[in-house]
Amino acid sequence: MDQTLEKHVMAPLPVIDRVRQVEGALVEFVERADLKPGSRLPAERELMSALGVGRSTIREVIRKFQALGIIDSRKGSGNYLLKPISTATVHMPISIEAESLRDALLMTLEVRRGIEVEASMAAARRRTEDDIETMRIRLEEMERVHLAEGTSGKADLAFHLSIYDATHNSLFKQLLEQMREGFERFWSKPFDRPDFASRSFPFHRTLFDAIVAGDTSAARQETLKILAIVEEDIKDMSK
Repeated sequence: MDQTLEKHVMAPLPVIDRVRQVEGALVEFVERADLKPGSRLPAERELMSALGVGRSTIREVIRKFQALGIIDSRKGSGNYLLKPISTATVHMPISIEAESLRDALLMTLEVRRGIEVEASMAAARRRTEDDIETMRIRLEEMERVHLAEGTSGKADLAFHLSIYDATHNSLFKQLLEQMREGFERFWSKPFDRPDFASRSFPFHRTLFDAIVAGDTSAARQETLKILAIVEEDIKDMSK
């Protein structure tokens, strides 16, 4: 670590909500050390040792900050700050005031519908061969997990993130990352039903086909089919 950074010590964290804590600790470190865009951040091993967390936690935080355009990871060189961050500017907390889980889910679904429909159409316009291959791999993994377990939460998210990447508009992914914590609070196995929205499974393949074909209209329709099933399950399972 650079000598100018050595005096700024980060203390080990207790074992609760590690990812969120590491985010805050890293932001506070950058702020206290007065790092500027272009500055190299401490190596993963240094962060693991200083904060008392595992490599997967550090990499999850780095991945999030990459998606937000805050950190640039250079192979063989390390992680670099791309733009200023502080405790006041990194997070955009979401506060959802709703009388029930049902209402909260329907509120967030309205927001998701607008973002995901536009993202699917943009991906259909701009996808490259590399994007198609990544989406295909993510889709096949989602299908494998779904058939084996009947649900595919993380694999489903990974597929949708590959669609966001295929838009070549970083704002889509940044918006998702900013809102992700608020969304996941409500979308983690709603109503204790692992089969929630499972009927939408086949439409992920037809959505992929529409994006590959460059058919924006079909991409829009397939996305709406997926979200219509999600809305139906929210209403049916909350009775």
